[in-house]
Amino acid sequence: MTRLGGRLAALGVALVMATLPAAQGQAQTQATRAQTVQQKAPAAGKKIVRIGATQAVDSMSPFLAVRLVSSSVHRWIYSYLTVPDPKTLEPSPELAESWETSDDKLTWTFKIRDTKWSDGQPVTAQDVAWTFNTIMTNDAAKQGNGPAVENFESVTATDDRTLVIKTKKPQASMLDNPIPIVPKHVWEKAGDPGQFQNDQYPIVGSGPFIAVEHKKDAYVRLEANPNYWRGKPKIDELDVVFYENPEAAITGLKKGDIDLIGRLDAPQYEALKGDPNIVQWNGNGRRAAYLQINHGATTIDDKPVGDGHPALKDPKVRQAIHYAIDKQALVDQVQNGLAVPADGSIIPPMYKDFFWQAEGDEKVTFDVAKANQILDDAGYKKGSDGVRTMPDGKRKLEMRFSIHTDVPVEEKLAQYLTGWFKQIGITLTTRKLDSTKFTEETGFTGLFDIAISGWSVNPDPEEILATHLCSRRPTASGDGGGTESFYCNPDYEKLYQEQLSELDRAKRAEVIKKMEKQLYTDAPVIALYYQNDLEGYRKDRISNITPMPEDKGLFYGASGHWPIYSLDAPAPAAAGSAGDGGSSTGPIIGGVVAVVVIGALGFFLARRRRSVTDDRE
Repeated sequence: MTRLGGRLAALGVALVMATLPAAQGQAQTQATRAQTVQQKAPAAGKKIVRIGATQAVDSMSPFLAVRLVSSSVHRWIYSYLTVPDPKTLEPSPELAESWETSDDKLTWTFKIRDTKWSDGQPVTAQDVAWTFNTIMTNDAAKQGNGPAVENFESVTATDDRTLVIKTKKPQASMLDNPIPIVPKHVWEKAGDPGQFQNDQYPIVGSGPFIAVEHKKDAYVRLEANPNYWRGKPKIDELDVVFYENPEAAITGLKKGDIDLIGRLDAPQYEALKGDPNIVQWNGNGRRAAYLQINHGATTIDDKPVGDGHPALKDPKVRQAIHYAIDKQALVDQVQNGLAVPADGSIIPPMYKDFFWQAEGDEKVTFDVAKANQILDDAGYKKGSDGVRTMPDGKRKLEMRFSIHTDVPVEEKLAQYLTGWFKQIGITLTTRKLDSTKFTEETGFTGLFDIAISGWSVNPDPEEILATHLCSRRPTASGDGGGTESFYCNPDYEKLYQEQLSELDRAKRAEVIKKMEKQLYTDAPVIALYYQNDLEGYRKDRISNITPMPEDKGLFYGASGHWPIYSLDAPAPAAAGSAGDGGSSTGPIIGGVVAVVVIGALGFFLARRRRSVTDDRE
């Protein structure tokens, strides 16, 4: 897409980290102060799987929801035009059986599958057209996925099976459209889609599951859809249980209140060791963690904004900082070895087609001596206190490092960076900010020097690339387009437009790698490592689950419905024999508390950067 909205680019709620004993005590406290929900007893022979999530659904409407867990639930109850292939992650048919493009690459024609909604009504091209046109014409309905149709000129259904989309410019990412398709016959009777919360159950969808119940800030219950065109799922019911933080969810997993939890950090993952009923899953992650450098923040009209240290405008200083970072040490000591050092790409190696890695002389390695030499040669002299000054001698190289409040992993990272930077004459002072403040300063006001950042990348990487466009910088009034770096470079812009119009995947990948190389060289961001996907599930309660991609990929955080669709569970009698939550009288969902409401800005923008679940596509 030519420009995706700022809501996709901001940092969300920080993970709350603690030791396991503290988490257990906290879970007990939560249980006493939270409402406990007793579910109805399952029918005989009913297979139920319960997933723990550390964020509650904000809306059951795909037009309004912006939280990450909401997009996962919608992925399970609705179908999309296409879905990533579970093996290759390339676009594959879903509601669209096939497609073709015009010679000028501006018109896409989709053949819509002959299938049914969960209420038995036929799915038609009119449903798809109504969904897209609603977002294009109703400002309130743009909240969930408005940027996905920003480049659409028109969407029409020429008959029940044929959909035609005309775009303003060529769009290589067309087949990665993130919009769930809703039933026209239900929604056109519901009133304003910008107001309707889609809370009439059962919700009519065309995906593998049907949402049948939702208790705010507690759980969502889904049942298998017998009309799903691929076939009914193997399990009968899927419960998504909301916890305040990962530690409480881990306690729930150990007790048997839930069967699977994903999106774990290394200490949480390590806490699962030693339980014979729990499988620790260490797969390939889709997140890149990096430093965001304030290299001279400007607004969309090129006016300076913020108070970044002037030395960071100098590419030599950014290069020296890069050489001063021991990425392997960060992997080993901060991530407990459960990550991969990043030597180039902001796109993780899981996406083999688009991944780029520096080699030979281009590769920046840990070399404090070289970092010092670069700064010496650039005129940044050390004083008697060991701290360098600007070449004019008027300001010391004393910089701030912005992290999230109460995130020990980031505090540990700060300790290592502070020590290394001291060796090259830069003083680093850590600033802890809540999510809303962090978002404002690093994405809008520019009131920072260096900050921790990161992104969960889609199978199509267009959005992560777009966060470094000139057009993503904030306006003079402070409205944001979703910048990740305040970067603005004409050569990068040209490459972005080139890849956007290149429909040949291999040729497009080569252009994208040039973009990644430019970011690596200019260093508006410095990639640190690619975090592994860390999850845990009970093998006594889940008998089958397939990751995505199938080669050591993800379960809960996957970019498609495949892992959850593949779920199978033992017979209820076997499942009920283990754990407090396995009673045949039905699962008890307890210890669930309302998710903390962050400021309006932080809530609206908590999508892909670091947040409680941090992976909205």
